[in-house]
Amino acid sequence: MANQSSKIHLIFGLEDKPGVAVSTFAALQHVLASFIGIITPTLIVGGVLGLGSEVPYLVSMALIVSGIGTFIQARRIGPVGSGLLCVQGTSFAFLSSILAAGFIVKGKGGGPEEILSTIFGVCFFGAFVEIFLSRFIDKLKRIITPVVTGTIITLIGLSLIKVSMTDIAGGFGAKDLGAPVNLALAGVVLITIVIFNRFQVQMLRLSAVIIGLTFGFLVAWSMGKVDFSGLNEVALIAIPVPFKYGFSFDFAAFLPIAIIYLITALETTGDLTANSMVSNQPVSGPVYVKRIKAGVLADGCNSAIASSLNSLPMTTFSQNNGVIQLTGVASRHVALFIAGILVLLGLFPVIGGVLQQMPKPVLGGATLIMFGTVAMAGVKIISQAGLNRRNMLITAISIGLGLGVASVPEVLSAMPATLKNIIGSPLTIGALAAIILNFILPTNMDGEEVEETEVEGAEDNACRESASETAVDTMTPQGQKPSLCSSVNS
Repeated sequence: MANQSSKIHLIFGLEDKPGVAVSTFAALQHVLASFIGIITPTLIVGGVLGLGSEVPYLVSMALIVSGIGTFIQARRIGPVGSGLLCVQGTSFAFLSSILAAGFIVKGKGGGPEEILSTIFGVCFFGAFVEIFLSRFIDKLKRIITPVVTGTIITLIGLSLIKVSMTDIAGGFGAKDLGAPVNLALAGVVLITIVIFNRFQVQMLRLSAVIIGLTFGFLVAWSMGKVDFSGLNEVALIAIPVPFKYGFSFDFAAFLPIAIIYLITALETTGDLTANSMVSNQPVSGPVYVKRIKAGVLADGCNSAIASSLNSLPMTTFSQNNGVIQLTGVASRHVALFIAGILVLLGLFPVIGGVLQQMPKPVLGGATLIMFGTVAMAGVKIISQAGLNRRNMLITAISIGLGLGVASVPEVLSAMPATLKNIIGSPLTIGALAAIILNFILPTNMDGEEVEETEVEGAEDNACRESASETAVDTMTPQGQKPSLCSSVNS
């Protein structure tokens, strides 16, 4: 891949050290752009799986481990960390697999502690998949091509839309499911996000989701749909306790999560490439390859830390690339301030307690856009790879199988319980189908050999767009720009 055609104007470069006031102001903007992405997966998991009183503590842990992960990624500890101004946060990509794991435990009669024990156990072991892959991430793209990545990301988004629609209706088990007031609240949030996303002021676009949720929350509060009476029972300070809920493992729950760790390693490659671009750093050559490997390794290590401290897997956010462009501050030393703010916020569970009171329709109105955008990001990657007969066949079969088992789970009713739990996940069966079909189908099905340079060009375009299309980044949960970058070449 060629070097950047033009340099981005920066006030403070990667190794510069801005003053405390500048660093704090820039850090607050990064936290504002990331905050909703960090906490929302935990709120969704807590609500769908009925984790109740554990949610405030889990939200606190999500903020604390995001701070720790951001510090490691920017500071560089030995071979771990890209040394870029990258914010680490909770990954939306794992949501459907984590919910499936929770329902497996719940189906066996397990309560909140058993559910969390299994989720954090399988996520901990899964993190070593990404740690292992980081050592040869530059070779992985030849096996997991853009059509595979795009198909899986599309399935992630589509499989989560049901969660959003249920929240819009009132949430799982709600007595007023589908009530007009619920739909109206969700509509208010959705419209607000759309309006602010269309603004020309970049910071307003970056903050569209948090503004929409805040406005929806205030409207719900004025309608008497928010109850803060339970906050008296929330602890004053949250102290991280390693594996507080125990440590369990279930292979049926592990396999889908392991596949997502494979994909998130490739997503991180794209996000780090975009961050290198906006930070005026090399995007080819040995320095770049070393940085990518160290960054993906940090992602894996941070996910292992997150699981041990009772939080969901981590990934590198990309909406923060827009903040770098907005502020002109690419200094990795700002990440120390970001980390400090996130850890400070995480120490007080009352924040999680307040957010737990957010009505489901308010949250659903925002996540509908988020998950829909994830699905469209996957479609975009597929289209960039080329909509030839081979790629369309891979995508059609994989998405068909994934959505098929989700819509008609009875199709697997005659299979053994363990096998049913594994391939009953839309993501697992769809991902496996995409990987196998991509491996066995010839590349010249249309009568012409697919040029590798064309695919690489498509991937490179995705990387460039992830650096410049901040409006899209705003709409993507956790800011992840799900792109696979071919530039990881030595």
